Amino acid sequence: MFIALIRHSFVFWSINLLLLSSTAIIIPNSAHAVTTNNAIKPTSYTDIQALFTTMNYHWDNLHQGVPDIELHSFPTDLANIADIREKKHLFYMSLLPMVLAQNNTIIQQRFTLKQLFQQYDNAGSITSQQQTWLQQLGKQYRCTVSPLKANSVRNKLLNRVNIIPVALVIAQAANESAYGTSRFARMANNIFGEWTFKVGTGLVPLNRSAGQKYEVKKFANLSGSLSSYFNNINHHRAYQKLREIRQQLSVAGIPIDAQKLAEGLVNYSTRRGAYVAEIQSMIRHNRLAKLSVLELRSSQAELAKEQLSKNTADSILHLTELCSRVKAKQLI
Repeated sequence: MFIALIRHSFVFWSINLLLLSSTAIIIPNSAHAVTTNNAIKPTSYTDIQALFTTMNYHWDNLHQGVPDIELHSFPTDLANIADIREKKHLFYMSLLPMVLAQNNTIIQQRFTLKQLFQQYDNAGSITSQQQTWLQQLGKQYRCTVSPLKANSVRNKLLNRVNIIPVALVIAQAANESAYGTSRFARMANNIFGEWTFKVGTGLVPLNRSAGQKYEVKKFANLSGSLSSYFNNINHHRAYQKLREIRQQLSVAGIPIDAQKLAEGLVNYSTRRGAYVAEIQSMIRHNRLAKLSVLELRSSQAELAKEQLSKNTADSILHLTELCSRVKAKQLI
């Protein structure tokens, strides 16, 4: 296991760089920051600021790469940051690594999916292992995976297994969670305002109308909220328009644009068009488009790009295999 120890003389912060599960996790050994499920759980926004300073991770040098870190939850004192711009940047930078990681996973899934199509066309079949992987993918995206030769099946899979621009994800998270300060963000790690109709499993909105039974979903951590959001956007019928816009851009070889995709969010809020306009305005005003071209500093991001450049028809690179490759690369 590759371990890097970095000491910051001003904040007395030690950091162990560990490769656990499928993600490189930064674990701070601080009296004020604890870890839960291998993710950072800061008790104050100053913990996050100190970590970012130690890692030379600043809003003005994002082009140098984003550290592969995972935040368990936002500290409850984010609202105490007086400087609005500082609060916004801290929120964006906290979520950015996890959003990039989500999209990297989807890039790998989409690549593998296209390789399966090619293998099926060449050989007329795929292996049992590949079929199992395909079925799991279909379950995740709530999409049929057979008959694999059917263009309708393939098009629907490709329609759903695709990235969501970082700028759009972070703009919605900021809007729905009041930059991580809302009651739902603080008490339920819910940063996208997702509902559940399973009574007793979520938080009851304080202003919920009489007779309503919906609750706001609870998540164990921020990654859970992000994963749920990605799956929701990528499969729910309410966002079919967004996926159609995205697929048209992908087929045309045009970069997937957050502003364009936002047009497909008309059903995300009862405010409909006004909500879409607000998200688009947030992206423009805060110059979030630049976030969509950033990459993780980790070896995993490099391996994902390497895999995309290969042309092996029977290739399936599972996350466990990706993890083992990264470990081997770190030990060299």
